[in-house]
Amino acid sequence: MSRIGNAPITLPEGVTVNIDDKNLVTVKGPKGELNQQIEPGFRINIEDNILTIERPTELKKHKSLHGLYRSLVNNMVIGVTDGYKIEQELVGVGYKASNAGQVLELALGYSHNIFFEIPKEVKLETVTERGKNPTIILESIDKQLIGQVAAKIRSLRKPEPYKGKGVLFKGEVIRRKAGKAAAAAK
Repeated sequence: MSRIGNAPITLPEGVTVNIDDKNLVTVKGPKGELNQQIEPGFRINIEDNILTIERPTELKKHKSLHGLYRSLVNNMVIGVTDGYKIEQELVGVGYKASNAGQVLELALGYSHNIFFEIPKEVKLETVTERGKNPTIILESIDKQLIGQVAAKIRSLRKPEPYKGKGVLFKGEVIRRKAGKAAAAAK
């Protein structure tokens, strides 16, 4: 029994869900429109603004996809109503972030600056305040896309455990290591 797959999704006011004959689910809301292809056989029922997904059989494949499709549709509903926002900090001396339109320019301690083009579906903003770490703010209605972009930016300079330098998600805590000086002091 899939606990996630059986959970109902409440559709907020102004959100419409359409399913065409090729099992393409389209969710429209105040912030935009998202599409997701699902396997044939899965049924989507909408009654009194409550959406449920039913699997065709009890096969292991259908059981595993049941929760996945429910989560994907739920993420689409949340995306078109509220949207998603990810904030990342650049921790390190001389680390900088700026943007010109959808091109993000990063100075991350390498010999050259990194230019990273952000997809047009993701809104990009950089904030640099005196005395604080530079911040990158990403906003989108597509949870998968914004997560992929944030992961790619983080991969350009992952946080290291000795000094804690790198690209961190806002509020992330890095587990620190002592280093060589602590071992020599023993």
